[in-house]
Amino acid sequence: MKIVKTKGIVIGEQVYSESSKILKVFTKEYGVISIMSKGCRKIKSQFHEASNKLVYANFDISYKENGISTLLAVDILKIFKNILIDYRDLEKKMYAFSLVDLSLQIIEQKHIKKEEIENIYDIFYSSLNKIDEGFSPKIIFNIVKLKYLEYLGVKPSLDACSNCGSNMNIVTISSSSFGYICNNCYHNEKLVSKDAIKMIRMLYYVDINRIKKLDIESDVEKEINDFLEDYYEEHTGIYNVIKKRYKMLHQITSMMSKE
Repeated sequence: MKIVKTKGIVIGEQVYSESSKILKVFTKEYGVISIMSKGCRKIKSQFHEASNKLVYANFDISYKENGISTLLAVDILKIFKNILIDYRDLEKKMYAFSLVDLSLQIIEQKHIKKEEIENIYDIFYSSLNKIDEGFSPKIIFNIVKLKYLEYLGVKPSLDACSNCGSNMNIVTISSSSFGYICNNCYHNEKLVSKDAIKMIRMLYYVDINRIKKLDIESDVEKEINDFLEDYYEEHTGIYNVIKKRYKMLHQITSMMSKE
């Protein structure tokens, strides 16, 4: 083993004994690693506060590749408290943990390279920050879903028609056609509004860190969400893994809309 310092976000925790936990930590340098946090379940432990989900910290560890590392010291940099503490905002929590689920599925793909994991980490951290700051968790989650398609190798065509390559007279976006469709290539695909077509492209290219405002009409937001769900189901092998979480999200959203 070697002693290393790494920044990471706790995305999972498992009780190991009466006093300890095994933490699942998403790091930029090493991807997702397991860390033994000895004695952290004791309230007076120096590791107690840091050994919980959605804690961002500097971890000093005795690193074991392909095994369980051991926590030596920790310095908390941020706790995503607004996601965790606001018990009234179940939607925020569900989208945050759906983001965890989805990110894990992406980085566990066999073809993912180290530099891609670093990019995914940046997207993941930035999106958690925005949800914690109070931005729409649903829109942030859809931005991430769009960006992650590149790492799944099924990025939709958002600059030109997916069939002929023309960037003129785009009339819709289709999951079955892998993106934009122009008027000349249109063959009875489901029509999507011009606002949704433009917004999907804008959300894909936006720098999450620079988002200052997110105002999207509810009907456009629904079109974007429907497109992404169809796209993930049709072109990725991970849709069923997060489908149960989606179902819970829809139930929560439905309940909230009726209040």
